[in-house]
Amino acid sequence: MEPISIIKADNRLGEGITWDDGTGALWWTDIEEKKLYRMDWESQGIRTFDTPERVGSFGLTDVPGCLVTAFETGFALYWPESGEVLWFGRPAEHTPGVRFNDGRVDPQGRFWSGTMVETAGQGLKGALYRLSADGTTDKVEDGVVISNGLSWSPDGATLYFADSPRQKIYAYDYDVASGTTSNRRVFASLTGDAYPDGACMDAEGGLWSATWASHTVRRYLPDGSLDRMITLPVSQPSCTTLGGPGLNLLFVTSAKQGLSDDVLKGEPLAGSVFVYDVGVRGLPEPRFPARRHINQK
Repeated sequence: MEPISIIKADNRLGEGITWDDGTGALWWTDIEEKKLYRMDWESQGIRTFDTPERVGSFGLTDVPGCLVTAFETGFALYWPESGEVLWFGRPAEHTPGVRFNDGRVDPQGRFWSGTMVETAGQGLKGALYRLSADGTTDKVEDGVVISNGLSWSPDGATLYFADSPRQKIYAYDYDVASGTTSNRRVFASLTGDAYPDGACMDAEGGLWSATWASHTVRRYLPDGSLDRMITLPVSQPSCTTLGGPGLNLLFVTSAKQGLSDDVLKGEPLAGSVFVYDVGVRGLPEPRFPARRHINQK
């Protein structure tokens, strides 16, 4: 399958791509360059915002222009236009070699994000956290190396979560009302040079997983079987979202970080955002309730 469009962003580490169905805008982050991107789909205009810390992930909120954000050290509300930050908590601030990474808002408006180990020898110090609507932060899972692939099934009853170096995507039973998980099991296992990275869910229950180092995005059915695979002209696809006016376009970020000059000569599009018409609709992104916290300031 060939992309219908390529956004030549030249990102060092493109990630966290998210479609805002309310404004028709596409958001993503270049983590290592501390930049946030917003593309108006109708005009194709792109704005770039410098961020105060590296942004591992973010989600939409019920306040225009405000994002719930996992900065490298913790959770905050963030207004890219003004640069204002309203912190909730910084659980990674005192853990050397660890930063926040992938995240997503769940069906009830909670924001989930996990940390990753950046420094060799740190062991299994990554974790998965939940930021509840009231602003409290809880650790849900520990012993993680690199958190990735957070997604929920269309009915909200299953949470998906990947630990990239382990080459596994896990599924959990998920209680939407309480935000609690149970019955962790392996949903999909990968082998060779293929590491599950950022993912998104479609309306049919298909999980679209960007697969780092493999040139591919893979769609898994609810039973964990591999349904289809898209081959990209870059080796490090990093995150996916379904969006566009009909929610049927698959957007895929990529990265050039860590690639040698020789490899980059063969991958001139590394760091771009790729757009595919995949013939299946996505789900609108839930929103974190930011308004209640702004009113409490």
